[in-house]
Amino acid sequence: MGKKSFFGIIILSVLGFLIASTVADLKLGFYDKSCPNAENIVLAYVKNYIPNVPTLAAPLLRMAFHDCFVRGCDASVLLNDTSNNQAEKDARPNLSLRGFDFIDEVKSLLEAECPGIVSCADIISLVARDSVVVTGGPYWKVPTGRRDGTISRASEALSNLPGANENFNALQEKFAIKGLNIKDLVLLSGAHTIGIAHCNTFSNRIYNFTGVGDEDPGMDSAYALSLRANKCKTPTDTTTIVEMDPGSAKNFDLSYYKLLVKRRGLFQSDAALTTDYSSLSYINQLLKKSPLYFFEEFAKSMEKMGAVGVKIGTDGQIRKHCALVNK
Repeated sequence: MGKKSFFGIIILSVLGFLIASTVADLKLGFYDKSCPNAENIVLAYVKNYIPNVPTLAAPLLRMAFHDCFVRGCDASVLLNDTSNNQAEKDARPNLSLRGFDFIDEVKSLLEAECPGIVSCADIISLVARDSVVVTGGPYWKVPTGRRDGTISRASEALSNLPGANENFNALQEKFAIKGLNIKDLVLLSGAHTIGIAHCNTFSNRIYNFTGVGDEDPGMDSAYALSLRANKCKTPTDTTTIVEMDPGSAKNFDLSYYKLLVKRRGLFQSDAALTTDYSSLSYINQLLKKSPLYFFEEFAKSMEKMGAVGVKIGTDGQIRKHCALVNK
């Protein structure tokens, strides 16, 4: 890495730290007086619903990532388009997001209990945590007190969200802007241990990596062959789904990292984690530890990400409906 690039990363990291420094202004139990049952209402709904639809846990976790990486954790990802604006949810990276109705149901329950008190931004953070826990994943602290944003632009989602086809330097820079380091990048990518992806999000790796009908040399050839033969049988398949962590996609565990070192990461962004010495070293460190260590470290990174760019105090608003700005 050249000096210019190195100092650029340092500057981005400092800016990201300033963006994320509002963690001190969030508070565990923020709603204890204003809406004492708020977190219990969220948890009860998650416990009642997610065990029957466990595949929704991964999309709800992904929603938290996609929200926090654009304008901070302010529920801007939930806003609908307006007559003169295309919102984040309609940006290409967000077209596969699921769980908006789930968030709306939780919001309606909280509005019935405590009108105008609990933000949609806090709901996203609490739901993501509780959904993962209910399916056997790690628990992390969720300080609350976030307020909702009023701006949502599809163009900002395109420029801020880490892409499935990006290389390590691009991923590192986007994380650094949010105050997240290489360790956070590796840990938060570990969320791919659960969930699914559509063939078109990675088909270039197995059909046309450099434009001459070749496969990505960074992917295990046997794995690429299996994907072509058994899953993504044409380069233009947009409907078939593939487990991101084959054989363990419903379990929050270290299997994802085991596949990475075997060159069996599904996305180019997954494979990119093994191209940098620091990130690969940390992956190997995780694999030498117990799953509990991964849970603990993942929790720390989720807590850190959950404080990125939050709106507090009188900034933003508490939206009455998560898809609409208050009039």
